[in-house]
Amino acid sequence: MELTVVMPCLNEAETVETCVRKALACMREHGIDGEVLIADNGSTDGSQQLARDAGARVVHVDAKGYGNALMGGIRAARGKYVIMGDADDSYDFTALLPFVEQLRDGADLVMGNRFKGGIAPGAMPPLHRYLGNPVLSFIGRLFFPSAIGDFHCGLRGFRRDSILKLGLQTGGMEFASEMVVRSTLSGLDVREVPTTLSPDGRSRPPHLRSWRDGWRHLRFLLLYSPRWLFFIPGLVLMTLGLVAGTALTFGPVYIGKLAFDVDTLVGASAMVVIGFQAVLFALFTKVYAAEEGFLPEDRRVRKLVDIVSLEKGLVVGGLLALAGLGGLVASLVHWQTRSFGPLIPSESLRIVVPSATALIMSFQTIFAALFISILGIRRTKETPIDVAASAAEEAAEAVNLENEVVAALESEVAALEGESGRESDGSRKSSTA
Repeated sequence: MELTVVMPCLNEAETVETCVRKALACMREHGIDGEVLIADNGSTDGSQQLARDAGARVVHVDAKGYGNALMGGIRAARGKYVIMGDADDSYDFTALLPFVEQLRDGADLVMGNRFKGGIAPGAMPPLHRYLGNPVLSFIGRLFFPSAIGDFHCGLRGFRRDSILKLGLQTGGMEFASEMVVRSTLSGLDVREVPTTLSPDGRSRPPHLRSWRDGWRHLRFLLLYSPRWLFFIPGLVLMTLGLVAGTALTFGPVYIGKLAFDVDTLVGASAMVVIGFQAVLFALFTKVYAAEEGFLPEDRRVRKLVDIVSLEKGLVVGGLLALAGLGGLVASLVHWQTRSFGPLIPSESLRIVVPSATALIMSFQTIFAALFISILGIRRTKETPIDVAASAAEEAAEAVNLENEVVAALESEVAALEGESGRESDGSRKSSTA
């Protein structure tokens, strides 16, 4: 079978029958060998039977959520290709051919673009059309090397095996973003075709919740991009702190009528520490995500981890600790020159703050080196190929054992039959005599 059209469904009695008939008509018109599969997520309005009557196959998905329903449908699909779309009659299921043609041409994922194909009046709330979708799609293109213009279009087609290999995990509306992000990061062939969006045919409000689901999309994009979540903000913060701190260590800085002194130096120190910690978190996240398979391995990060060994981290941390301790000793000497009496903060803090900052960063570096070494420990993992090979070997051994047992039984039966035959011959000879 070439194509399965998967539609997630939760109480779509008003529209599911129409969607199924449109998709089946499209496949008949273009000679596509396919099916329509309804992934029902617990409908109580009779949607299941309406879908069956229209010619669809229905599977029940117990795990609640948009992503869970779709993954249940994708796993149950029989087609080589899958096209997914909402069962609310907002997408044009009579125009599936462009998706199929791109898939036949070798694409792994074909996204619909509602902004290029046309959005009918009233089909999309203004908040989504002019703010939510454009902003989130822009962030997606910024964070990841993708040219997709509509990250959240619900009508999309893909190769079933390619998407299953990604191991998509999100169960909610952010599933739409995860599919695009994981496909892009894994180097799949992602393309885009125009599609239309019409007002849905339901009389009830949609399942989508604008702010909640928008935040979940944004959160997912951030969590899958440590570079933008941790590294770049941390690097900017640390750089600004170092520049300001270095200048203020030697005395007050005046910009017009503004005077920056030791109080700003303390703030600059905090910026350095926080920024450095954020950069380390970016490194931790990259290493952990690669080891666990959440993100593809970054060769640059792996090379950095290999170069920056535990021993080198301990050496750098030790040098920072010595610098910090040296500064604190110098501050004690400065205090001694004051006969251990009251100090002038504008003088003493210019020694204490940089020294304390260096000491804090020394422990951050040492702990980071230890933690990265733990994350970098290579574990032996069984791949699906290994598991399949092992299962095949076990099956072959079982078959061989079964054959040996059968052969032994046959030999034993033959031996018994031979003995029985000889006994019969002996009996006949005795009776003849």
